[in-house]
Amino acid sequence: MKKCAIAMLFVIAVIGCTNKKEQIKAVKKQLNTFSNPILQGFYPDPSICKVDDSYYLINSTFAYFPGIPVFKSDDLVNWKQIGNALNRAEQLDLEGLEVSQGVFAPAISYHNGVFYIINTIVGGKNNFIISASDPAGPWSNPTWLPKVEGIDPSIFFDKDDKTYVVFNSNPPNNSPEYDGHRTIKIIELDVKNLKTVGEAKIIINKGAKPEDKPIWIEGPHIYNRNGFYYVMAAEGGTAEEHSEVVFRSENILGPYKSYKNNPILTQRNLDVNRQNPITSTGHADIIKDINGNWWGVFLGCRPYNKNYFNTGRETFMAPVKWKNDWPVFDLEGDVVKDRYQITLKKPLANVQSVNADFIDEFNTDTLAFDWLFLRTPKEKWYSLLNGELTIKTRPETTSGTSNPSFIGYRQKHLLGQVTTNLSFKPVSENEKAGLIAFQNETHYYYLCKSLKDNMPVVQLLKSTENGTEEIAFTSIKESDKISFKIQAKGIYYNFYYSINNTDWQVLNKNVDARFLSTKQAGGFVGTIYGMYTTSSGIKSKNKAVYHWFKNKNIN
Repeated sequence: MKKCAIAMLFVIAVIGCTNKKEQIKAVKKQLNTFSNPILQGFYPDPSICKVDDSYYLINSTFAYFPGIPVFKSDDLVNWKQIGNALNRAEQLDLEGLEVSQGVFAPAISYHNGVFYIINTIVGGKNNFIISASDPAGPWSNPTWLPKVEGIDPSIFFDKDDKTYVVFNSNPPNNSPEYDGHRTIKIIELDVKNLKTVGEAKIIINKGAKPEDKPIWIEGPHIYNRNGFYYVMAAEGGTAEEHSEVVFRSENILGPYKSYKNNPILTQRNLDVNRQNPITSTGHADIIKDINGNWWGVFLGCRPYNKNYFNTGRETFMAPVKWKNDWPVFDLEGDVVKDRYQITLKKPLANVQSVNADFIDEFNTDTLAFDWLFLRTPKEKWYSLLNGELTIKTRPETTSGTSNPSFIGYRQKHLLGQVTTNLSFKPVSENEKAGLIAFQNETHYYYLCKSLKDNMPVVQLLKSTENGTEEIAFTSIKESDKISFKIQAKGIYYNFYYSINNTDWQVLNKNVDARFLSTKQAGGFVGTIYGMYTTSSGIKSKNKAVYHWFKNKNIN
């Protein structure tokens, strides 16, 4: 209570209102808002559903394992990860896939006591369904849907007990009129046996304004309200031209009419020099809350310079209003805001935000849900015991498409830092262990301890098309432990090391962060900070022991 009172007095002092009523009103407004993005870092393609008074949200994970994080909230403000839907090797084989292949745009739904996730594995067997009675898991093994040919499927349960899958697919006769010409198709689903029925039908061709040759109509969802069926979908590709459009029909199979004021969400026409821009908005899903208000979750990006961003595509939320029976994102102007008001049934609970600073001292028997492997581990090459995470030094590297000795955490802050402390004694120059900032197989920086001329060194390696090149190094005295720090400063990364974990030495500063941005590196993911050890293609019996890992916002 004392902390709450102090916080309220602070807010009143800052806002400088002229009378008591205005002060109270301003404080209430501040306390009943949420901050965007609601999930910071690489959490793209959000899908959401509501069951009773709780909300569940999932995201794409591409070639990272475990796949599909599952978040729960009771107020749409405080989110907690309760599991990962694809957390067993038999569910998800990512071997040989590039980082931006794999798990694309999952969609979550609920029907008659069962949760369903439908998803695409790009580069794999394509589309499948998993189910669970508890969203925390366990989730079933995949059931594959060979007739769902395309990406981004979503399930819709109609009022007549019929079920449908809607998805992005090929143009008519598989003959595109232009690059990016796609369609939205629908097919009936026997949900009891998880099999499609009949043939898929095109319900939307090209996009909202076919005469303009729109590209990449995708990420569809179907909703039913006031006698209309609505298809809401992304359009324009997932970069700066990204948008969300909507269509409606009185029949689920169409014909569908495009909303005359499409798109209902985009930031593409705004001044590129605006303050603190949010870009690339789209791939949305909408939900009605317990108070009867509507909200949309969608992906967006926080660039630091001309749409360069390293935090990936993140999950944002904004109000949705219905105008003449059409859903429209109510951004309170043209710009996506970093804060919106929300009506809560009860005051905000004092829970730690998923966006808060993070520390792991490895005092548990299993890794926290936040951690990511690069592709599916086929063997147990790490262990947790007595506050230590021990990782085997293996031949696999992050330049390849197998599963290296890498355990990663999303970069969540434009201005932030990660630090770790480890014990590692290399016995040859090919053995390395440390901290990596990883975007994809050809775009990463690796801060590590190794040997050079049989002497211990700290190296900074930069990836190349065929491996790595050394861009900085320094000799060090052999010691049992060493600490590494990577500091993100928008357009730059700074790299530090410390022998005593107190006195930090600069290895290299102002290293170009744009090298790890999606704009330069390509793909659909964000930067991942990883604890990583490798013997660079040669068998090794060595290991690295990590004592703790910290992620901190330095805004």
